[in-house]
Amino acid sequence: MSESVVWSIATFGVYLAIMVAIGLWAYKRTVSQSDFVLGGRQLNSWVAGLSANASDFSGWLLLGLPGAIYVSGLGEAWIAVGLACGFAGSWVLLAPRLRVYTERVTDARSGGDSDSLTLSSFLENRFNDPTRLLRGVSAVLILVFYFFYVASGLVAMAALFDQVLGLSPAPAIAIGVGIVVLYTVLGGFLAVSYTDVIQAAMMWIALLVVPVMAVTALGGLGGLTEGVSEKSTGLLSAVGGTALDPEAGQWVSTETLGWVVIVSGLAWGLGYFGQPHILSRYMGIRSVQDIPKAGIVSVAWAVTAMFLAVVVGFIGIAYFDAPLENSEQVFPLLIEALTHPLVAGLLLAAILAAVMSTADSQLLVAASALTEDGYKAFADRDASPKTLLWISRVTVIAVALGAAAIALWGNQSVMDLVGYAWAGFGAGFGPILVLSVFWKRMTWSGALAGMIAGGTTAIVWDILDAAYFGTGLYAMVPAVILSVAAIFVFNGLARVSPQMESDFDRVEAELRAARSGPAEGEAAKV
Repeated sequence: MSESVVWSIATFGVYLAIMVAIGLWAYKRTVSQSDFVLGGRQLNSWVAGLSANASDFSGWLLLGLPGAIYVSGLGEAWIAVGLACGFAGSWVLLAPRLRVYTERVTDARSGGDSDSLTLSSFLENRFNDPTRLLRGVSAVLILVFYFFYVASGLVAMAALFDQVLGLSPAPAIAIGVGIVVLYTVLGGFLAVSYTDVIQAAMMWIALLVVPVMAVTALGGLGGLTEGVSEKSTGLLSAVGGTALDPEAGQWVSTETLGWVVIVSGLAWGLGYFGQPHILSRYMGIRSVQDIPKAGIVSVAWAVTAMFLAVVVGFIGIAYFDAPLENSEQVFPLLIEALTHPLVAGLLLAAILAAVMSTADSQLLVAASALTEDGYKAFADRDASPKTLLWISRVTVIAVALGAAAIALWGNQSVMDLVGYAWAGFGAGFGPILVLSVFWKRMTWSGALAGMIAGGTTAIVWDILDAAYFGTGLYAMVPAVILSVAAIFVFNGLARVSPQMESDFDRVEAELRAARSGPAEGEAAKV
């Protein structure tokens, strides 16, 4: 066994032990379903902000994005631009209203004493849906897309263990799933959020250390630019088309990027308005007053991390003489080439952290959908908090096993799986959530139509586009357009109740009071 493998095993072991320790710490503080799902809504600004980042940027940030830049150059950075804009927009537009709305708009069937712990329960309560279809359909969409989303993280995890330890996919995924499930089952939302803080710090430090060392080795920024330009001048153009030809072993010029590629990249930003694992941080933050600081921390981390990930992709082009067989391994290969085995082990653990920090959040939301929006909503409304807590823990295991099966028997890349799930959530939930907190006259019929139109389009668009249209447009674009259209077309089939109008006005009043100061904000809650 080589020295690098020994150090990697040691650092991975220490990291995983710390994650489990946090799970045990949070276990003592998780005594109810509310604690397990949202941590009692007690996250401070730093934890909420960094946890939102870690739950968002999975293996895609450290593997997928550098790999995409490595293959096609700066043209792939349009995705990062779109994500930065979308993330900032979601903190400003959605976070404050969702935080207040999910706590203040209660379930009328429970006598008004149960706030909304999940997005599905919020939608049902917000629109006073008599059919309960909103809750059921949204829960199904969450489960379907999270199986693929969690699978993307497990694919990245398997690739990492294969690269570092030489493990085959099955044992690699078994180890990763076992640790993630353990601390998620133990501590729920609190364990996931506090482990996210450590994981976010590890990811950012790794993204900073590797470029600094690599640029130094290449002779500075001039050496980096020259090294990339030697491979292909189009790699440094935001609109220049370049692609890696594996057979020729070199980068070749293609057609200049058209509007489809640019719009598709920017459209990724729309996804932030509908990602349940990110939005749960908005719902779980301590108060509306904590949101501006959390947003600044979160967006600053995201923008700098994505910039550094883009730089890593370019460094791979300049540093390695021969093109890599797997472009998504550019970051771990740079780590191994540039650093001492001990340092390499620590930095490679950051990739594992990136994968786990997203997978745990997604497992938690999926389990909450099964428990809150399945079992409690339709099977046993009077289930005790302790019963629901243990059902949630069991469903975490069930969802993890399903995602592991997709990861083992599928053959898609990390980027493909993330893109599919991202479009599904963004189009299925984004438009209806934004309109639900800003449009007083919105009804359950419009919300249901928008959810079905957006989610269905995201599922079938790639098949239809390949068979009939041939545009290459990212599914998010047509799915969001059809979702918004369906909301307005079908909104008039239901009526706005006096209770819905009263809830909307009450939330608006609390938001105005919160902006005026803590004292007035507290008074408005009464």
